Amino acid sequence: MLHLIERMAGRLLPAWLHRALLGIAFSLRHRWRRLRGAPLEGCALVITNPAGDVLLVRHSYGPRGWMLPGGGVATGEDPQAAIRREIAEELGLSPARIEKVAVIEERVSGSPHRAHLFTAMSDARPRPDGREVIAARFFPTHSLPEPLGPVTAARIARWRESGKASG
Repeated sequence: MLHLIERMAGRLLPAWLHRALLGIAFSLRHRWRRLRGAPLEGCALVITNPAGDVLLVRHSYGPRGWMLPGGGVATGEDPQAAIRREIAEELGLSPARIEKVAVIEERVSGSPHRAHLFTAMSDARPRPDGREVIAARFFPTHSLPEPLGPVTAARIARWRESGKASG
């Protein structure tokens, strides 16, 4: 339901107002999660191009660093369907093949978080939506921007350890 509301707001509101409201919503959601401590579920995708570079994004809200594309998994939603939805909406990408790498138990916003980590390759150019994602860029794996947030760094390390980082 939340995804439907966000999608409708994205169509009805000007981009600048949508970005401002996303920032407020992120802050409120972060505080609520800390207070409540309820378990969360999300997904992230390590997208590489044919050269092996990794796609990272910057959001219009929340931490200002570079991170992997992804988002929340709605109640009852298949995690792979969630990551396909997120990257289509936010980046205009639809890789033919997405592989599961791992399920990572972590803490986000002070709450237990189950992250479904996937990997895919794409030679398409990402088109950030300008609302949630304001920048998207491929980086060589030996030259990722620093500092990466601890959650992003841990997810990339897990992808590397999985053996799927070679292509």
